[in-house]
Amino acid sequence: MPDYKEIDLFIHHLTTERRLSAHTTSAYHRDLTKLKQFCDKRQLDSWSKLNVDLARLFAMSLNSAGMNSRSIQRILSSSRTFYNYLLREKIVDQYNPFEGVKAPKAGHKLPDTLDPDVVLQLLEAQTDNPLLARDLAMIELFYSSGLRLSELVGLDMDDINNTEHTVRVVGKGNKERIVPVGSFAIKAIEKWLKFRTSLAKINETALFVSNQGKRISGRSVQQRLSTWAKKAGIGRNLHPHMLRHSFASHMLESSGDLRAVQEMLGHANLSTTQIYTHLDFQHLSKVYDAAHPRAKSKRANQND
Repeated sequence: MPDYKEIDLFIHHLTTERRLSAHTTSAYHRDLTKLKQFCDKRQLDSWSKLNVDLARLFAMSLNSAGMNSRSIQRILSSSRTFYNYLLREKIVDQYNPFEGVKAPKAGHKLPDTLDPDVVLQLLEAQTDNPLLARDLAMIELFYSSGLRLSELVGLDMDDINNTEHTVRVVGKGNKERIVPVGSFAIKAIEKWLKFRTSLAKINETALFVSNQGKRISGRSVQQRLSTWAKKAGIGRNLHPHMLRHSFASHMLESSGDLRAVQEMLGHANLSTTQIYTHLDFQHLSKVYDAAHPRAKSKRANQND
């Protein structure tokens, strides 16, 4: 585990070389103790093992704990200064992982998430009604693959690969990505497709259609999810982004692999998005199969 010794040496540096006040150095010590606890929890054996992705995850963990943006920014600033000191003293020799890592914007509240057992309650319904089968397939896909509302309604029939358990998604900025799909979602989609043939108009390419046979609208999806949640008795207003955020939160809690999760979400607005675009897809599939609550390995499926 990273040693408190380096933190003590850094505090001594602040006191003797930079001549900062006892109040300021005490604040640095409190901030870095939180960083040390984060590293201990992830069993990092040296300060050099904390990379950019873990630095972002540290910021997210502070936000999840209810800390305000200003406090998070202060802790990140303390951590950044600490790593500059470690670099200067050659305790780490690569880069400062906190460069460019920012706190969430003040007043920006992350959407609510659903507990995994609540998701299970939501998705355990069995139905032979065409529209309810469609709704179940949409909800499964939202939670399985973390899609945005616009991405889901924009899906065409040939975007789903049932054999490879993947979906081709066109996200913001017209950027295309391939995302894993869990076996529960695949089965729900296959069931919906049996009904779709009798509902969809000729030459309609959309994967999900309305009862009028045309591509379903985003507004209709929102209304259907709200109705579905009431029938399931979960007592909360369900919307697409809640399912997307639940997907991200549950994956991140299980895997700790921030890069893979952000790649699957298609977060193009992050400063380090470029490194995610080069991730190997097999790595994403491995993380997905191991971590997502409603994913099963292909090997297990083959044995069913």
